[in-house]
Amino acid sequence: MCGFAGFTGFADNQALAALANQCQAHRGPDNQSVWADEYIALAHQRLSIIDLSERSNQPFHKGDYAIIFNGEIYNYQELQAQLQKDKQVNFITTGDTEVALEMFVQYGLKSLDQLIGMFAFAIYNKKTRELVLARDHFGIKPLFYTKIGSGLAFSSELKTLVKLPGFDKTIEPKALVSALNYSWVSGNQSMFRNCFKLPPGHYMLYHPDQRMEIVRYYDLQPVKNPAYQSEEAIIADIKSTVEASIARHMVADVPVSSFLSGGLDSSLISVLAKKSNPDLSTYTISTTSRDKQVEKMPDDEKYAQELANQFGFDHNVIEITPDIIRMLPDMVRTLDEPIGDPAAINTYIICKAARDKGVKVLLSGMGADEIFFGYRRQKATLLSMRFNQLPGFIRAAGKFTASLLPVKIGGKGFRFGRWAKRFFSLVSLPPSQTYMRSYSYYSPEQLRELVKPGYQEAIPALLKEHDDIFNAKFKGDLVNQMCNTDLSMFMLGLNLTYTDRASMAASVEVRVPFIDKIVIEKAMQIPGAYKIYKKEPKYILKKVAESFLPKSIIYRPKAAFGAPIRSWISKDLRGMVDELLSKEVIERRGILNFGAVKKLIEDDRRGVEDNAYQIYQLITLELWFREFLDN
Repeated sequence: MCGFAGFTGFADNQALAALANQCQAHRGPDNQSVWADEYIALAHQRLSIIDLSERSNQPFHKGDYAIIFNGEIYNYQELQAQLQKDKQVNFITTGDTEVALEMFVQYGLKSLDQLIGMFAFAIYNKKTRELVLARDHFGIKPLFYTKIGSGLAFSSELKTLVKLPGFDKTIEPKALVSALNYSWVSGNQSMFRNCFKLPPGHYMLYHPDQRMEIVRYYDLQPVKNPAYQSEEAIIADIKSTVEASIARHMVADVPVSSFLSGGLDSSLISVLAKKSNPDLSTYTISTTSRDKQVEKMPDDEKYAQELANQFGFDHNVIEITPDIIRMLPDMVRTLDEPIGDPAAINTYIICKAARDKGVKVLLSGMGADEIFFGYRRQKATLLSMRFNQLPGFIRAAGKFTASLLPVKIGGKGFRFGRWAKRFFSLVSLPPSQTYMRSYSYYSPEQLRELVKPGYQEAIPALLKEHDDIFNAKFKGDLVNQMCNTDLSMFMLGLNLTYTDRASMAASVEVRVPFIDKIVIEKAMQIPGAYKIYKKEPKYILKKVAESFLPKSIIYRPKAAFGAPIRSWISKDLRGMVDELLSKEVIERRGILNFGAVKKLIEDDRRGVEDNAYQIYQLITLELWFREFLDN
C-alpha cells in the first residue's frame, strides 16, 4: 500500500516529483524515492507490507521497465509460480510489485484481468517512452490525472496535482451538484474541470507524441450460474468463496488486524481471519454518552466485546471524542473532495489508534451491503414499489401524515419521523429515480432552488448518469439493479474514496475482502429473490455466517458506521455553521442561493426537518473551497 505520482512534459519534472513525495508522504512513511530521465519523473511513497527489504523500494526497475505501484496483489504467489514455470522468469524480490511488472512484460495488458487485488500503477518503457497507467477492477485504489499544456501529471491524491503550476481550478458544475446531492462526487470527473479519475477496470496508454488512449479491460457482466439452482448450492459456493478471499487477504509480512463493529460483515471477517492469525487484534468505535442523548447510536461496542470474549480477540475500543471544530478542516484537506460523510472521521480515528499500536493493515467489511443487499434504502425502495400499488387515497393520507411529524422532540431525535419523511419522498417515482432519491439529499427541484443558474444546467446530466447506470444491467431483477448501481456509484464514489484517504492519512492499509473480483462476480450471480428472502435482507450471507457466528450477531438490527452528526450540528458545530454559511460568505462565493441555505438551517433547528447531513455537507463544501480554491 503506497502512493505515487508521475510527471512528463513539464519544465522540471523531477522537482515536481520531489514535491509529490512531500505532499503524499503519509501514504508511504517507510520510503520516498524519485527517479527521472529526460522524459519523465516518477515519485513513490512506500508503506512496506510485503517484502519489507529495500530491494522492493520503488520506483522499481527491471530490464527496460520502471514501475510505481500502489496496492496489493493477493494472488501474487500463484502468479509468480506461473511465471517461473511457463516463462522461466527469475525474480530478485519476494514482493508483488515485481510480479505485477513481470505479468505485464510477459503477457501484456491482458494480464490485468489475472490480478486479484487492489491496485493502481504506472509502468514506463525506458526505450520506447510508452507509459501505461492502470486501475483495479472496482476502483479500490485511486488514480487522478490531468493535462496541462504539453504535460501529463498523475498521482494518488488530488491535492498533489492542485499544486502544479498552471493547474486549472475551474469548478466542474456536475461534480459540484453531485457533491451537494450525494455528499460525494460521482463518475470519473474530479471537482475540477480538467482533472479526472482513471475509471475502474481501465488502463491508459500515453504515447511520446502525447496521444492518450483510455481502454476498458474489465466490465462486470450479468451471468447466470447453472449451479445456483437451490438455496443450498448458493450458500455452499458463497461460503467457500468468502473463506478463500479472507485467507487471500491475510497475505502479508506484517501482522493483519481487523475492524470489528459487532455487525455481520466485520464479525464474519474477523472470525475467519483469526484462522490465519490466532493473535488477531480488533478495533471498535464507541461514542460518548452526551452524544447518545441527542442521537441514538448503535451499541457496536457491546456486540463487539461479546464477540471478542467468545473468540479471544485482542480487542481495542476507541471512543470518538474528537475536537470536531479543529478536526473537520483537517479531514476536508485529507479527503481531497468535499465528502460530507462523518464516517471518514471514524475511519481516521480508528486507523490512527491502530497505527499508534504498530498496526499497518486492517481488514474491513466494506462491500458486503452493496453486493448482498444489506442497506435499509435498498429494502425501502422495494417497499416503495409495493406501496405505489396501493389505492391513491391511502398513499395521499400516508404522505400527508408524514409531513406533520416532527424529527426532534424535546431536543432528541425522533427516528420514526425522520424515516417516515424519507420514505414518502421516494414514492410515486420510477425505480431508478426512487433509488437515487433514497441516498440523495435533495430532489431535482430542491437542487435547482439551492444552486445558482450556472450550476442548475448540470442537474439533468446528474439524473441521466444515474439512470444510465441503473438501467444498464440486470434488467428484470430490481434487487441486482440496485446492487450493481451501488457498486458503480455509492461504493466507488463514497466508501472506497473516504476509506483510502482517511486510512492512508494515518499510514494504514485497509483491505476489503468482500470487494474481491471473485467474490463480487459470484455474489452478482445470485438471483435477487435469494438476496432478500422471507423479508430478510442479506439472506445468503447470513446463512453463510450461521456456520461461524452466533445468531445474536447475525440477526441484530442493521447499524450504520456513522457518527453523531445531529449532535455535532446542534452543539459543537453550531458556531461554525453560522460562520461558514452566513449570508456574506454564501453570496461572496456565488454558487448557492442563501435563501435556500437559510431555510435548511432554520427548519433543522426548529425540528421541522432533519437537515443535519445537508448542513454538514454545506460546511464541508465551504471548507473545501477555502482549502483547494482560496488556499
